[in-house]
Amino acid sequence: MNELELARVAETALERSRARLDDLNVYPVPDGDTGTNMLLTVRAVREALEAGETDVAHAALLGARGNSGVILSQIIRGAVEGFEEDRSVATALRRGSDAAWAAVREPAEGTILTAIRELADEAESRRDDELPELLHALVARGDEAVAQTQEQLDVLRKAGVVDAGAAGLVEILRGISAHVSGEPLPEAVEGVALTTDAIHQEASRYRYCTGFVVEGENLDRDALERELEPLGDSLLVVGDATALKAHVHTDDPGSALRAGTAIGVLERVEIANMHLQSAQREERLTHSGADDRRTAVVAVVTGEGNRRLFESMGATGIVDGGETMNPSTEDVLLAIEDTKAPEAIVLANNDNVVLAARQAARLANVPVQVVPSSSLQAGLGAMLAYDPLADSEANARAMEDAGSAIAAGGVTVASRAVSMDGLRVERGAYLGLVGDEPVAGGTSFDTVAASVVDRLLAEPRDVLTLITGADEPELGPLLARVAEQHPDVELEVHPGGQPHYPLLVSAE
Repeated sequence: MNELELARVAETALERSRARLDDLNVYPVPDGDTGTNMLLTVRAVREALEAGETDVAHAALLGARGNSGVILSQIIRGAVEGFEEDRSVATALRRGSDAAWAAVREPAEGTILTAIRELADEAESRRDDELPELLHALVARGDEAVAQTQEQLDVLRKAGVVDAGAAGLVEILRGISAHVSGEPLPEAVEGVALTTDAIHQEASRYRYCTGFVVEGENLDRDALERELEPLGDSLLVVGDATALKAHVHTDDPGSALRAGTAIGVLERVEIANMHLQSAQREERLTHSGADDRRTAVVAVVTGEGNRRLFESMGATGIVDGGETMNPSTEDVLLAIEDTKAPEAIVLANNDNVVLAARQAARLANVPVQVVPSSSLQAGLGAMLAYDPLADSEANARAMEDAGSAIAAGGVTVASRAVSMDGLRVERGAYLGLVGDEPVAGGTSFDTVAASVVDRLLAEPRDVLTLITGADEPELGPLLARVAEQHPDVELEVHPGGQPHYPLLVSAE
């Protein structure tokens, strides 16, 4: 079984369990993204291997998302090094365990760290087992370790849940075990009914989950860690002299980015509002059933990351579509019916989708209101006003008002030469837009993107959100510039995965 097969199996296993793992996520903060972050980390490895890269550990480091993803990347790094050492599962797991424990400044029992150590112990006691038998035994030991986490960590015991990271690690192993044995992947474990204590968790004392990669030469891991330590908690800095991955929970992401740019070039920047994520998790889990919800939201979305963003904010129906792929009336109607809610809202998220959405609304058997959001950014803004317990008319009014308050822009690549109001942009160059108006063009992404941001921040704004596309741009210089020139503006960065637009920007 080669590395690419392992990555594909791990990705499939995590995809099946992602929602359950996100729901379990109460530690270290209840932001409901552990399953998603572990999945994105493994997906980055798979994509790198498919692209011909051979350094699995480096791919995991660059692709690591969130606290759980960074720790998983270190397990992967240690496991790869251990397996290369003597081709044994026991050595791989032990090295993975040692690497993960060494990476965490304040390690805690009852987490993914406990699970990987227990797996290493089990493997070392079974060095003579054949691989299929060994993997079956490891899955059993892993399940026991996950169950025990509830009694090892106070926050888990009070919430009545197991650790999400530990559970995700065992799901990866379960998938690998089934594949090696030639067995079908077992049915995904259904999510448990969460208690009130599990749903209503106190948010982190810090607001922003901030992560980035620094690339350069002779990078000093300890020095970067010292710079980041005063800024917050959940600090992780891992990597080597050429690439470091940093993760910190902080109220000052700008200072964290400046610490990174002081020693190298920033890549893979992520900034997420954990307080908003926690509130969205609580809202989603409180009203997770159709019977609890009076109005459902169907959103037209392109990009896997954007899909997850809308789902995290409460959208229960997602229709693939966007700038160049408009869905049919039937697509929208089926999504409305699939929500099984008494009423529905459709977020068009593109002017070209509004007509099909309104036709679907007329054909639906339940009351449906269309919010004619003209962009994905406006749709995300509209979701901030969504109330699942309100009727569709009240939701439509509130959501349309919220969406209209969003100033949207983006950076695309010109498919043809553009000349407008004295602006000349050649085919293949970057084109900056605010609304539908071209405002900048050229061969430098940083220059064009900065022009878009400056235009959006010309009026007083509180929050600037950047959504990266499938061709993910390097945001380090842009973010450092925003943090320097607009220190009072809150920054959020999310991977959207949309085609054609390397960057979408919104200001509110």
